[in-house]
Amino acid sequence: MNSPTTQHLRIVSPAFVVEQLPHAASPGDDWVVLVRGPEGLTVVRAVRPLESEERWIGFYGGATAHDLDVPGMLAAIVTPLAEAAIPVFVASTFHADLILVPQQAEQQAVIALEEAGHHVESGDGEAGEPFWSQP
Repeated sequence: MNSPTTQHLRIVSPAFVVEQLPHAASPGDDWVVLVRGPEGLTVVRAVRPLESEERWIGFYGGATAHDLDVPGMLAAIVTPLAEAAIPVFVASTFHADLILVPQQAEQQAVIALEEAGHHVESGDGEAGEPFWSQP
């Protein structure tokens, strides 16, 4: 695939949890993504030690940042994941997308994304360094 929507994705640290809280609840200070909808507050945050909630791995497309008017960038990532039956949770920034997949599907997601023509960079070299503090 040699398409303008082909992206360079980085697996980011740490693992995340996705929670839904009631409208009046406080998300605390450790959230990464916060979205308020009619059903309440959706919070994405780093996994806390000894936490048993489902863990999600993040793929971030910041290396191929794009303006808001570039069509197909998110679809180019989620389509191969959907075709591989991998659930996703997506949060978009002004220039890129954070795509979360269940931790147990990480390897399957990497294969699906690479087969679709994307380059996936492991986050192993940056273990423990949260992606939101990266330059």
